[in-house]
Amino acid sequence: MAAPHHLTNDGPASLDLHSLGPADSTDLDLLHVKSRRSLNGCVPLSHQVAGHMYGKDKVGILQHPDGTVLKQLQPPPRGPRELDFYNMVFTKDCTDHNLLDLQKFLPKYFGTWSPSGSANDLYLKLEDVTRKFNEPCIMDVKIGQKSYDPYASSEKIQQQVSKYPLMEEIGFLVLGMRVYHFNSDSYKTQNQHYGRSLTKETIKDGVSKFFYNGTSLRKDVVANCIQQVQSILAWFENQESLNFYASSLLFVYEGLPSQITKRLIDGSMVDKRVVQRGILTDGELAECNNNIHVLSATENGKPEDSLEKNLSRRYGNQKKACSKRHHSQVSREVESSDRDNTRKSRNNISQEHVNGNLIPKLENVFCHVPADLNPCSQVDVRMIDFAHVFPSNGKDIGYIYGLKNLIAVLQSILTD
Repeated sequence: MAAPHHLTNDGPASLDLHSLGPADSTDLDLLHVKSRRSLNGCVPLSHQVAGHMYGKDKVGILQHPDGTVLKQLQPPPRGPRELDFYNMVFTKDCTDHNLLDLQKFLPKYFGTWSPSGSANDLYLKLEDVTRKFNEPCIMDVKIGQKSYDPYASSEKIQQQVSKYPLMEEIGFLVLGMRVYHFNSDSYKTQNQHYGRSLTKETIKDGVSKFFYNGTSLRKDVVANCIQQVQSILAWFENQESLNFYASSLLFVYEGLPSQITKRLIDGSMVDKRVVQRGILTDGELAECNNNIHVLSATENGKPEDSLEKNLSRRYGNQKKACSKRHHSQVSREVESSDRDNTRKSRNNISQEHVNGNLIPKLENVFCHVPADLNPCSQVDVRMIDFAHVFPSNGKDIGYIYGLKNLIAVLQSILTD
C-alpha cells in the first residue's frame, strides 16, 4: 500500500470491468483495428457502465483475447496505489485471514500486462466477471458516504459533493446500469446522470429498474443480491485495517432466466422451460409452448405460425443479440464459424404441429445446460475500483453505512 504522504489531490477515477450500450459503431470499429495492431490483439471493452472509456480518455479498459480484462494503470498516486492493493490482497504468501477472505469478493487478479515494446504502459490483468453470462445485466454502485479520500483538497471535496449532495445521507450512488429486456431482446441503459438524479424519495424505484426485465421484477435476483451484499458487509464489520473511498460494487445477473434457458449446439439461444419427457396435458403443453416461444398464440387449437418460421425469427434475434455482447477476439472468431452451423441447423428443423412430437423434436436440438447457468452462479456481486484504499485503525464507517442503506433499499424492493 502506498503511504499517505505519497498522495495527491487527484479526484477519484471510477473505472469498472463491465458493460453498457455500445459506442458509435464506426468509431468503435476503428478503435478495434488500431488496438489489435498496437496492443497484441486486445480491443477496447465495448460495453462499460461507468468510468473512462479507452480511446476517449487517457486511461481505459481493454479486453484481452484470453477473455480477461485489462485495466490501464492510472497516473500516480492512484494507479500505483491500486496496484499495491491488488498485490497485497493476492500475494501468494498472504497469511492475513481478512485479506484471504476479501479475495472472494474481488475480481481475480492475474498480475500486470504490457503491450509489446511498451513496458511502461502498464495494465492490471483481471477476471472479466461478466464473461460467464449470456445476457449480462450490470450495475455499478459507488459505496460510502464520501467519494473523496481524506487527503483531498477543499476544492476537490466541493467538486465531489456538488456531483451528488445526497451521497453522505444515502450512502451510495448508482453510476450506471444495463438491463437485458427478454421480451424485446434489447438492453436498456442508464448512465451516471440517472444515478445523480435519484433522491431519497426515488432511490428505491431507481434501483428497482435494474431488476425489471421488461415483463417482471426479478425478485429472485434481488434476494440473491441481498445475500451477497450482506456477506460483504460482514467482512467490513470484522476488519479494521482498511478504509475504502470511491470504490464500487459491481452487480451482474443473467438476463436469460435459468429455468427457461438452454444453449443450442450452434451457440445461439432459444428459450425453453425444463420439462420431463412424456405425455403432457393440453394445459401443460400450452404453458410449455409459451415458455419456448417458438410458436405464437393458438386459435382454436391451431398454431398461427409454423415452428420453422418462429425458429427463424428467434435465430435472427439471437444473432443480433450476439453481435451486441462483449466477447474476446477468440470468441468472435468462433461465433463467425458457428453462423454456418446455424443455417444448417435451421434447415434441418421441420415444421411440427403443436399436438405432434414437438418436445422430443426440440430435445434433439438442445444440448445440456452449461454449469455456469446453475442458480448459484446466476448472480455475482464484486467489489471493484481500489485507487483510494488507505490503511486504517478502525472500522470503515462510511462504507458500512452505505452497504446497510443499500441492503435496506433492496429489502424494500423485495418485500413490495
